[in-house]
Amino acid sequence: MNRRTAIRRLATFVLTTASLAHAQQPQKVPLLGYLSSGNPTTESARAEGIRLALRERGHIEGQNIAIEYRYAEGKLDRLPELAAELVRLKVDIILVTGGGRQILAAKNATKTIPIVMMGEGIDPVAAGFVESLARPGGNVTGLTNLGPELGGKRLELLKEAVPKLARVAVLYEAIPARVLEVKEVLPVAARALKLTIQPWEVRAADGFEKVFAALNKQRSDGLYVLGSSLMFANQKRIAGLALKSRLPSMYNSRVPVEAGGLMSYGADLADSYRRVAYFVDRILKGTKPADLPVEQPMRFELIVNLKTAKQIGVTIDPNLLARANKLIK
Repeated sequence: MNRRTAIRRLATFVLTTASLAHAQQPQKVPLLGYLSSGNPTTESARAEGIRLALRERGHIEGQNIAIEYRYAEGKLDRLPELAAELVRLKVDIILVTGGGRQILAAKNATKTIPIVMMGEGIDPVAAGFVESLARPGGNVTGLTNLGPELGGKRLELLKEAVPKLARVAVLYEAIPARVLEVKEVLPVAARALKLTIQPWEVRAADGFEKVFAALNKQRSDGLYVLGSSLMFANQKRIAGLALKSRLPSMYNSRVPVEAGGLMSYGADLADSYRRVAYFVDRILKGTKPADLPVEQPMRFELIVNLKTAKQIGVTIDPNLLARANKLIK
């Protein structure tokens, strides 16, 4: 064997060995972080919906992706700590449920890891999370559900369900977006419907019972709950108090209605989950959050709990029921 042949064979051996070694190295499994103000029970439907939507795009938890879940369980002051934990785990993407507090906690924890919003009615431009919906510009993108824009529609549907409705108690968390909605947006819609708005501010989880005791004395005819982190973490509790008070209640999502609330009108959750999976898929394939426009919902759903209607003595017009996407019996 001459020297040239020996060198060529040695080079072939080295390249083959290197290729085999590379092929045998386990591929890195993308790690997603899931940040919520709720708990595993309140989040179960949404978490499962997103897992299924990710599976449809070929991302299967336990096989080619992994997910770390962090729940504040209603203790919103824990959100910064939980977001920091996910950053220390070096997750590839943080999925943020809920509104401004969760997004702010994640954004304060990292300026580089992509953050995908799941949509809870907050205006991310006004909150300073993105530069614009079309060009987010930073590490935050995802969904923003229409919040204030749907307030008038929700009041209209509640009035249609309860024609004698005159005084509506509005339950809201004391955050700028919701204060603005209560003071400037809802009164306009209420006047057009000849309704009187009775605002009730809640600052902490221990304030709900006191608020309901007070609003019952004012003899409200109905209840409208504005979505926020605090409301989401206590949605079943609120629905239970509304049912106990025999108040026809309106929400922005189906979960409190399934827990005993009367009605909800908001973004189609199944469609929202599919869009969350779309953002995850694009980012894992290399697209930067700054280049992924923030989306608003295109499909909406009306949910009515007929069992609750019967319990509180409300007979809903069949024409309204015919328009509902789901009737809970």
